[in-house]
Amino acid sequence: MTDGNVERFRTHAPENLQERFAHRAAQMKPSEIRSLFAVASRPEIVSLAGGMPNLSAIPMEMMAGIVEKLVREHGQEALQYGSGQGHPKLREQICDVMALEGIRANPDDILVTTGSQQALDLISRIFIDPGDVVLVEAPSYVGALGTFFQYEASVVHVETDEAGLVPQSLREAIKTLRYQGRKIKFLYLIPNYQNPSGVLLPAQRRTEILEICRSEKIFIVEDNPYGLLGFDRPSPNAMRSHDSENVIYLGSFSKTIVPGFRIGWALVPQALREKLVIASESSILCPSNFSQMAISSYLADQPWRDQIANFCELYKARRDAMLEALDAHFPKSATWTKPAGGFYVWVTLPPEIDTKAMMPKAIVAKVAYVPGTAFYADGFGSWSMRLSYCHPTPERIREGIKALGHVVEQEIQRRSTVNELK
Repeated sequence: MTDGNVERFRTHAPENLQERFAHRAAQMKPSEIRSLFAVASRPEIVSLAGGMPNLSAIPMEMMAGIVEKLVREHGQEALQYGSGQGHPKLREQICDVMALEGIRANPDDILVTTGSQQALDLISRIFIDPGDVVLVEAPSYVGALGTFFQYEASVVHVETDEAGLVPQSLREAIKTLRYQGRKIKFLYLIPNYQNPSGVLLPAQRRTEILEICRSEKIFIVEDNPYGLLGFDRPSPNAMRSHDSENVIYLGSFSKTIVPGFRIGWALVPQALREKLVIASESSILCPSNFSQMAISSYLADQPWRDQIANFCELYKARRDAMLEALDAHFPKSATWTKPAGGFYVWVTLPPEIDTKAMMPKAIVAKVAYVPGTAFYADGFGSWSMRLSYCHPTPERIREGIKALGHVVEQEIQRRSTVNELK
C-alpha cells in the first residue's frame, strides 16, 4: 500500500481448466443481449435492445413508504429466512392475479421463485436429461434457450406465423421426432405478446395446441410475463385455465410491478410440486422473504390494477411511436409485427442482410437492437432483429428508428452494389 493506493493482484487461470469443467459448462455461453448492455447503456445510444420495464410510472414515494413500513412493522419476519415454497399470503394473492386470466388455482400448487427465470431453470433441472428434446417457438426467448442448452437439451424450433405457433407444424415436428425415436420432454411457449416477436396466440390455436400436447403426453410450459399488458383488449384466457394437469404456468411481477424485487412463480400440477420445492431449496434455500413481503404489501394496499393500466397506456404510446417511425423510415422491403401488447416488435429484412454483422454500424449511428440469431438455437434469423419499445421515450424511439432505418438503407444499397459487381 503506497500513497493511499491499494496494490491490486491478478490471479492466473488454473492449468488445464477446460478439462476440469463439467461437460455442461461447454453449453454456458454469454447471452447476445447481455453482451450488448455495456454498449447500449451508454447515454448517447438509443437502446432498442433491452426489455427493461419503464419504471417512470411507479410512484417512488409510495414504494419507499411500503418498504419503510415493512421494515418498521414486520422487520423481524421480512429480514429472516422464509419458506422454500414461498410466503403463504403472497401465494394466495398470486391466485387472485392469475384469476384475471381465467386461472383457478390452489396456493399450495404455487412455488415462488427468484423471477420466472429460476422457475424455468428448476423445471429444466427436473425434466431434462442430456439429449432430450425441448420444443420451442421459432423464434424463442433467448433466456429460455440458454437454460435448455445448460441442461444439454436438444432444442427443436416449431414454425410460427403472424398468429404465433402453427399447430400443424407442431404435429409434424412431433411426428418426425417420434419416428426418430427421440424423447420430447415439453413444449415451451410464450402465448401472450411473445418475446421476441410480440405476437399474440389466438384462442383457437391455444385449444388446438392443448389437444395436440395432451394426446401426445407432452407437457406445456406456458411462460406468461406479459399477459396483463394488452393495450386494446384483454388477451385470451391462459392455457393453464383450460388444462390444470398438462400445463406448467410461469408468472412474474417483473413486468407488471418492478423487476428489481425478482419475484416470479410456477403454478404446477400437484404431482410436480414436491420435486420443484426440493430443487428450489437445494438451489437457493428460499426466495427473498423481504421481496415477497414487499410485493404482498403492494398488492394488499395499493391499486395495482390501476398501475398495470398505467403501464399499458405508457407502453402503447411507445409502441405507436415505434410503428409510426418504422413506416416512415424503414425500406418497403422490410416487414414487422404489430403487437397488441407487451414490449417488442420483430423486424424482418431482405435475406441478404446480416443484422449481427450490421450491429457495429448501428452503434456508430448511436442506436442498438438485438440481432435475430440470438433467438434461435441453430443460427437462423440472421436477417431479423428484435426492437424493444418499453424503456425509451417516444421521442428517443423515433430518433433511434430514424437512425437505424438509415443504416438499413445503406446496407441494402451496399449489398446491391456488391451483387452487381459479381
